[in-house]
Amino acid sequence: MKSFKILWIIFLFSLGLNAQTHKNVDKQSLVWMRYYNQLELNKKWSVHTEMDNRVFINPIVQNAFVGRVQARSKITDKLELGAGFVFSSVATQNPEAKTGFSIPEYRLQQDAILKQPLGNLNLTHRYRIEERFIANSSKLELEDGTTFYLRFRYQIQADYAFWKKEKQYLKAILSDEIMLNGGNKIIKSSFDQNRVYAAVQWGLSPAVALELGYLNSFQERANGVDYFNRDILRMSFIHKIKI
Repeated sequence: MKSFKILWIIFLFSLGLNAQTHKNVDKQSLVWMRYYNQLELNKKWSVHTEMDNRVFINPIVQNAFVGRVQARSKITDKLELGAGFVFSSVATQNPEAKTGFSIPEYRLQQDAILKQPLGNLNLTHRYRIEERFIANSSKLELEDGTTFYLRFRYQIQADYAFWKKEKQYLKAILSDEIMLNGGNKIIKSSFDQNRVYAAVQWGLSPAVALELGYLNSFQERANGVDYFNRDILRMSFIHKIKI
């Protein structure tokens, strides 16, 4: 019951954020297309690789590409630890304003996942810290050097398998994630963003699953005044390989 209360409180908080009627909120629509590979080395260790392409819908303009690789260790049935590297390239945050160049980011990440099975319902809590090195830039071009930022992320997720047949399944996913910025470079935007996600995942086999979902991202911009409110259609191809 305690976990359900936490989930309820976070969802109410996120709804409050997303319902803000600030005059500088930009509404945007995107499609995220993701390939997610899980390479299981043995019962304890695995390597996860992810490629995520993000595109604005109206007009159709590239937003960003994110690539991630991480090693994960299963400590117990309920605790999993991971660490990895992320590369992202942001073309533009505004489809109406094309910069003509992309801003790269190099990111280290560490996380811990706590699993809480409740029959057919599974709750997971993910705690993640990121060390971000973002290339310096002006409105016209990239500049020398990078700027370092910290980001702290907490996600709570519930998934429920409402259909299973031999090696196939169908489950619903509901999650909420809040991200906070840290470091001495952060002055006006300690709150980064909140993501609410709802999806359906279809396991075609033990090795392949498809996922289709809706994600709402409410993100504060660097000036601490303006916001992005993004409606995102997310499509995922999940590929599991055992050695």
